[in-house]
Amino acid sequence: MKRTLHILTFAFANLICVTASAQVTSWDNSPLNYNNSPLNYNNSPLNYNNSPLNYQNSPLNYNSSNGVYDNGGNRIGYQTQSPAGVTNVFDNNGNRIGYSPAGVKQ
Repeated sequence: MKRTLHILTFAFANLICVTASAQVTSWDNSPLNYNNSPLNYNNSPLNYNNSPLNYQNSPLNYNSSNGVYDNGGNRIGYQTQSPAGVTNVFDNNGNRIGYSPAGVKQ
């Protein structure tokens, strides 16, 4: 019984290792990469280019071309692109809710 339990434990541990290694992302996609980080001024809502106070990003600008919409057609935010090519997604209040690393097609 102990031998069977030991073999099952070993097999389960190997399965976890294989699964964990399959989830590794590249450094270019990582949120720990400074280019993608919200601590980078180019990705921050404190940067006027990303601010909801910038009329281009405002939900009041009906001609804005950078709006993000839900399936019901409601505007939920806007997107901007940093000089490094990272696409940042903000909600209408200027909170960063996501990003797409540089070089990823939208």
